[in-house]
Amino acid sequence: MLASLAYVFLFGLLVSYLCSLIRIPRIIGMLFVGILLGKSGLNLLDPSITAISADLRQMALIVILIKAGLSLNLKDLRKIGISALLLSFLPASFEIAGFVLFAPRVLGLAVSEAAIMGTVLGAVSPAVVVPRMIQMIEERRGTGKGIPQMILAGTSLDDVFVIVLFSVFVSFEQGAGFSVSSIAGIPVKIILGIVIGILSGLSVSWLFNARFRSGNRIRNTVKVIIILAMSFLLVTVERWLEGIIPFSGLLATMSLACTIKYRCPEIVTDLISRKFGRLWIAAEILLFTLVGALVEVDYALNAGASILLLLAIGLLFRSIGVLISVAGTSLDLKERLFCVVSYLPKATVQAAIGGIPLSLGLPCGELVLTTAVVSILVTAPLGAFGIDLLGRRVLSVSDPYSRDLSENLQ
Repeated sequence: MLASLAYVFLFGLLVSYLCSLIRIPRIIGMLFVGILLGKSGLNLLDPSITAISADLRQMALIVILIKAGLSLNLKDLRKIGISALLLSFLPASFEIAGFVLFAPRVLGLAVSEAAIMGTVLGAVSPAVVVPRMIQMIEERRGTGKGIPQMILAGTSLDDVFVIVLFSVFVSFEQGAGFSVSSIAGIPVKIILGIVIGILSGLSVSWLFNARFRSGNRIRNTVKVIIILAMSFLLVTVERWLEGIIPFSGLLATMSLACTIKYRCPEIVTDLISRKFGRLWIAAEILLFTLVGALVEVDYALNAGASILLLLAIGLLFRSIGVLISVAGTSLDLKERLFCVVSYLPKATVQAAIGGIPLSLGLPCGELVLTTAVVSILVTAPLGAFGIDLLGRRVLSVSDPYSRDLSENLQ
């Protein structure tokens, strides 16, 4: 395993550096490093690391969401709340509808199978989008109109919505049928995730602000470890309580970080946020290289034009959902186009759940996995490159002493 990790980090760093030299997104290089190291390439990764690949990717995703929560400004978020809320479910709903309407005609799937495929493909990748929105917030690019904050919040909720729908449709395909409780579980899971995250954040904030008998506060490195440990625990507790109390551990993680920033702004702004920014350097390489290692090139080569056509239809429906979500804002046409492009990339959720229908023995399993793989190869580089390019050209840099965000949104 140690040799495999060495290959992942060394080759990941090297290719990331080369990508930066030719001004293309680093994620593209990381994905292809993973393909090269995986079964479809040189097969250099130890089976032990592929066995825990899902857990390692989950850890990397947690680091992303913590950094996202530490970067969000709650005052700004309240002012853009409606658009962020619409972005959390409307684009995904439109894309799922597109698959339900066209997948039976293009691929010959049943409607229920098309719905499963739609939920697998319907999630935007936080691993691609979140780091880029955080960088834009730090550069104050587009923050005058709350664009990166809005996308950051919307994409974080989007995955929760889609994953819950996926579990509902899979249960239906297995014969369990739809139930009111399964549908009602979507808002319950979101609300409880936020509440549990806030309560956890308040507890951690009290600990950070407390002075002990020695008169000293907790060291900043220890605070980072505590935040990570609490986040890992929240995600684990979600699994323990599955079927008993529905809540989203990932959303609780982001709420935990948001609460800590609100209660300890002087600590987060100057110290903790920077440390998580450094952690993300390693987490990004680990996440995308391991996602690339999952890719079966034979599946992609044998997919044919029909899958690419269906992906294009799904993205068209998704883009319509994004445009409707931002229709009530003051964004101009170019800024709305940036929002559309920001919702294109897929990687993390598709890599995590794309193989589940196949493992369950569903007839559509292999086709769903193939489509998920192709979507990663096509949309992750396309979205990453589009966000980087349009972000620099379309979003203006806000003056720290510019007008209040609420004025810009009117």
